[in-house]
Amino acid sequence: MHKLESRSDIIRGFSPAWFITTMGTGIVSILLYNFPYHSRELQYLSWGISLINLVLFIACCVLFSWRIAKHRDFYGILVHPQQSMLLGAIPMGLCTLVVSLVWTLKPYNLAWMPPLALVLWCIDVVMSLLSFIVIPFLVTTHQKHALETVNASLLLPAVPTIVASTGGAIVASVHNGGVATTIVTISYMLWAMGMGVAMLLTIVYLIRLVIHKLPPKEAIATVFIPLGPFGQASYGIQLLGVQAARLFPTELPQIASLGEILQSVGFFVGLMIWSLATWWFTHAAYAMVYTRVQGKIPFHLGWWALIFPIGTFAASTNSLWNMTGYTFFGVVASFVIVGLALLWLSIVMVTICYAWTGELFKAASVVRLELQNSEPEDIDSESLEECLE
Repeated sequence: MHKLESRSDIIRGFSPAWFITTMGTGIVSILLYNFPYHSRELQYLSWGISLINLVLFIACCVLFSWRIAKHRDFYGILVHPQQSMLLGAIPMGLCTLVVSLVWTLKPYNLAWMPPLALVLWCIDVVMSLLSFIVIPFLVTTHQKHALETVNASLLLPAVPTIVASTGGAIVASVHNGGVATTIVTISYMLWAMGMGVAMLLTIVYLIRLVIHKLPPKEAIATVFIPLGPFGQASYGIQLLGVQAARLFPTELPQIASLGEILQSVGFFVGLMIWSLATWWFTHAAYAMVYTRVQGKIPFHLGWWALIFPIGTFAASTNSLWNMTGYTFFGVVASFVIVGLALLWLSIVMVTICYAWTGELFKAASVVRLELQNSEPEDIDSESLEECLE
């Protein structure tokens, strides 16, 4: 740890941004397991990455809890205009573990797996709702924001509910009867809440881009964040439609036809949102290339903001392939997944190098000093880098 004054700086500099690494690692493992052209070797690789993600998530929880217990600055994080947004990464990271658990163990018909998945999903829903309700309230009451300095991290508190709705569809697939129907119903509600707010916040961010242009190179990776709710919403509504068609005819006989209707609507809405996500994907990719041409983009934890949003787009594309059988979707999904896996591997290697030198922790500890020495009303959103370190 060459650039840290002491090893305790690791704890002091451990921010919620580290949970983005669990989101990215989790989505890569899920995509490899469900690769369009099935491969047993890729599934083995997916299992290995899922185990790594489990260890990573536990380590992040321990270190972040240690930091909060030692420095008692959780309130400072809550009222900070950038650090608070990243708290939504915690339930999203947990949801990737729940989904990996279901996909990996479902073929073995283990009796303890469905109840465990349900409990973990319920915990994820509670955490997602807390992020969805509390953080936006603090944004409008305790934090200071300006349109010029707003970045796409503003969407992060809303995304966990969309992710939880997708996880609900997958958890419901290993349950039956009233339990599964309740899960699907709650998931539809979560999807509607998250998608509605995410669309509104995306409009705010798009207005910011139109008026003030692209964010600085240190925060350019955040332009991919809106791709996350689009891709996840498309993926989730498709899966929910499949489960509705399976469950509603028998569980809700008074509206037996609703299940098939929701499946058809899920495919149509999913395709429409996927089309919107495709536009944002191309726009964000062009923004990255344009910024790179202007100069070198420094590495920081914000690079992990690329992985999960692109992963949700790949998952949505793969779902369209499964529903339609169109070769186009299968080929696109395959290319995106392979490219994403390579990008993930490169970011993992660079992250390990920067974490070993202590540079990532040292940069994050600067934010903590601001949290300690500033009153909530004095904290503004001028430093976009703070959400990335």
